[in-house]
Amino acid sequence: MLLYCNEMPRKKILSEFDKNTLIQLPELEDEFIRIYSLSEQDISIIESNCRGKSNKLGFAVLLSYMRCPGIILPVDEYPTDKIIQFLSLQLNIPSEEWLKYGKRAQTRREHLSLIQSIYGYRMFNNQDYNYYFNYLMNISLQTDKGILIVQEFIKDIKKYKILQPSINTIENLCSEALMNAEKQIFDKLTFSLSITQKDILDNLLNSKEKSNVSYLNWLKQSPKSVNSKSLLIHIERLKFIKEINLHKDIGKDIHQNRLLKIAREGRQMTPQHLRDFEESRRYATLIAVLIETKASIIDEIIEMNDKIIGSLFKYAKNTQSQKMQESGKSMGKQLDIFLKIGHALLDAKETGEDPFSAVESVVSWEDLAKSISDTKDLTVKQNFDSLYFISDKYFTIKKYGAEFLKVLEIHSAPVAEDILKTVSILIDLYDGKLKKLPENIPSSFIRKRWEDLVFTENGINRKFYELCLFSELKNHLRSGDLWVKGSRQYKDFEDYLIPVKKFTEMRDKNTVPLDVVLNGEEFLSQRMRILSKKIQTVCKLIENNELPDSSIINDRIKIKPLENTVPEEAEILGKKIYGLLPLIKITDLLKEVDQWTNFTDEFIHLKSGNKVEDKNLLLTVILSDAINLGLRKMSEASPGTSYAKLSWLQAWHIRDDTYSLALAKIINKQTQHHFSSYWGEGKTSSSDGQRFATGSYAQRTGTINPKYGSSPGVQFYTHISDQYAPFHTKVINVGVRDATYVLDGLLYHESDLQIEEHYTDTAGFTDHVFALMQLLGFKFAPRIRDLNDKKLFIPEASTEYSALSEHIGGTINSKKIIQNWNEIVRLATSIKNGTVTASLIVKKIGSYPRQNGLAVALRELGKIERTLFMLDWYMSPELRRRVTAGLNKGEARNALARAVYFNRLGEVRERTFENQRYKASGLNLVTAAIVLWNTVYIEKVVEYLKEQGEEINEELLQYLSPLGWEHIHLTGDYVWNNQIKLKNGEFRPLRNS
Repeated sequence: MLLYCNEMPRKKILSEFDKNTLIQLPELEDEFIRIYSLSEQDISIIESNCRGKSNKLGFAVLLSYMRCPGIILPVDEYPTDKIIQFLSLQLNIPSEEWLKYGKRAQTRREHLSLIQSIYGYRMFNNQDYNYYFNYLMNISLQTDKGILIVQEFIKDIKKYKILQPSINTIENLCSEALMNAEKQIFDKLTFSLSITQKDILDNLLNSKEKSNVSYLNWLKQSPKSVNSKSLLIHIERLKFIKEINLHKDIGKDIHQNRLLKIAREGRQMTPQHLRDFEESRRYATLIAVLIETKASIIDEIIEMNDKIIGSLFKYAKNTQSQKMQESGKSMGKQLDIFLKIGHALLDAKETGEDPFSAVESVVSWEDLAKSISDTKDLTVKQNFDSLYFISDKYFTIKKYGAEFLKVLEIHSAPVAEDILKTVSILIDLYDGKLKKLPENIPSSFIRKRWEDLVFTENGINRKFYELCLFSELKNHLRSGDLWVKGSRQYKDFEDYLIPVKKFTEMRDKNTVPLDVVLNGEEFLSQRMRILSKKIQTVCKLIENNELPDSSIINDRIKIKPLENTVPEEAEILGKKIYGLLPLIKITDLLKEVDQWTNFTDEFIHLKSGNKVEDKNLLLTVILSDAINLGLRKMSEASPGTSYAKLSWLQAWHIRDDTYSLALAKIINKQTQHHFSSYWGEGKTSSSDGQRFATGSYAQRTGTINPKYGSSPGVQFYTHISDQYAPFHTKVINVGVRDATYVLDGLLYHESDLQIEEHYTDTAGFTDHVFALMQLLGFKFAPRIRDLNDKKLFIPEASTEYSALSEHIGGTINSKKIIQNWNEIVRLATSIKNGTVTASLIVKKIGSYPRQNGLAVALRELGKIERTLFMLDWYMSPELRRRVTAGLNKGEARNALARAVYFNRLGEVRERTFENQRYKASGLNLVTAAIVLWNTVYIEKVVEYLKEQGEEINEELLQYLSPLGWEHIHLTGDYVWNNQIKLKNGEFRPLRNS
């Protein structure tokens, strides 16, 4: 036996569940058949090397286990009946023969040796251990998740037909590699530190002067409000970090997943815990926290400036509106005077009366002069352009402008060089190096609307020049023409994408993970042929008046509204079923769903990876998020629970990733449940934003959303499958179009759903999203409002499409697509590989000026896909019904979410965006649990009704919904009843049954 096999693992990195998966047989039938089917050569080898039926079957079983899961079947372990039966049929040998196999240990040893000799399998040895230690160290530099490292190890040894060593050996090897990788990361982070820097880092754990808050916790604080004072405090935090003068490339050679994990751990720990770390780990953790904190502060500074600039424009608009309202009475008075004068002059012309006398008969010359003067005041430009009033708030910008421009390391693309030059000029002005603006100031960024304000008869107006600069700075940072070193959200656009060299290699090796033709001309030719054919088809239908459920009135396509397709019988059946569902408290419902799914196992400790021991406590925290009660109030409503316990558990176990993994378990259970197939195949989905008002602190920092008016709020943007499973949710920035976030839910959910077609409302689409949906393999079907006002685009100018001439907006710029095709594919590949999130790129691309080649090319590609969709919409009532049904499911789920999220008037009152995300995730997880619970018990009711002799029309079951909640007690004390525990396969009794 090898020496290393006797060593105990240095660190437990696998749960019992993980260990079982390593020797788990394939679950999918197709995969099982593929792996365990014996070839003619296999059967020939068995026949020529084995005597007797039992030996032949035993040889086949040993061979099958070496193939998958890659182990030698232990002497005392019985193979699964499924494998025995499958191999027996192939060999035409009774399965009972296995019981006779292995009576002679020598025979079994000979077979094992023979299989290894013939098929090339071999045992794991010391040399392999040393090789894989280094191999797994490289993997461990990318992730610290034990199961992923182990899976990578097993995947690689299978390539070389190396049999799995013992679980103990595997865990020991991977644990050792993980610990050494961790040490290497710590060394990389700390190697450049001077003694002075170490002293500064240690001082971060001490309290600030005249405060009980440590320097580190002060750095981690979010802005208390959005104003100049808070922004300056945040700038002070950034300057503090910069003055530590860490190496400029520190952390860049460390995988971001590992760096983020270390930073998260450090952010959760108290100063005392950090002091107890050994030196290397302490300094490495503090540096990781500083790197992440610095990036967050930079982004928050930029976003605060954005909101302040936005508030200035809002003030200017409101001021103009107020002044217009105040001058309305005077304006009416002056108009009345000039109207009388006009009538008097017209009458004088008819009668020959002296016009001066006619005027005097209406108004005195003195009053007329005053009226002209008053009218002149009413017609000044301020009354017609709100921008004139923005200078009233100049000193808001002046308070922080100098520090803002100096503390951010701004870089620019050629198109924004004048902005960068202006930044340098303003910094010199603020520092007193310049007394006034130079005569030849950079001005290419000054839009026409600003010109009269900046360039006046008396020279350049500095106030408006600075305000214009800050306004354009905001716009160009959003678009990506300007970027900031150290930022996450506002870095160089190239840094978001796969490096050109790596992408070129992928393209040359044909490993680009997109199902698209890599040749741009060939791709475009295919899409154009489809587009041309489809337009001709629609034109022919219009000419023959054959568009289904549609008509042409005054060159406008009128689509017949869809009728309610839910039969009355389905509504009656639904009421009967819900009347029989058991009454249940939300606490009991969550515990029962956890029994089915073990979703609580996914909320592992951030540092140790251990599961939560007290599941009731965890469920209390989750429920607190879902019902919007808050931890303190929740502790009061949950007997035997303290705020301190809930707060600690939230800090160490509640994260975006743990919520996502837990949700996936519930979604997968819902998807696999037989009854959910009545509602769909799990291949289509819809998404919609649900607005929640913000109150208290959040209200003061909320941004106005044009979709919802002036009341501030946030949106929980949720994706729901056709089986009612809400598989992804995200808190989205108000004021940003929903379309920005559509792809995130399709790409980044953790469930097993394979979505093929997706629906949104009008706010969910842009041409860029249409293009990316096609490139990433999704069918996109938004319900577009005012469809007639959206133009179609054709391959080239043609008279063949005369029936649609009023609807054609132009031709596709094919040249622009082909010129930028390589970059379009690189962009889509970067999204697919997770190099950058889809929402970030969609926001950046959408903000690009129209002359940007990539943005224009992607928009042109989107025009093709949007036109194809619109033509399908005209022709297909089935598509229209499908989209409407999908969106209705999302809206119905929003009603359930609103009912669950009822505390504190349904307002989001969390101080941080992170806590807002937890609220959205908790709410989504609980609604998913309700959906699953309802699905299970609706099936039980249907079975009960059938047992009672009632005929159930199967066609009506598709109209049922698992979104009801009247039978669920959502309020009251939240008590976790440990005495009521159903055994596996047991369910609650139905009402009145």
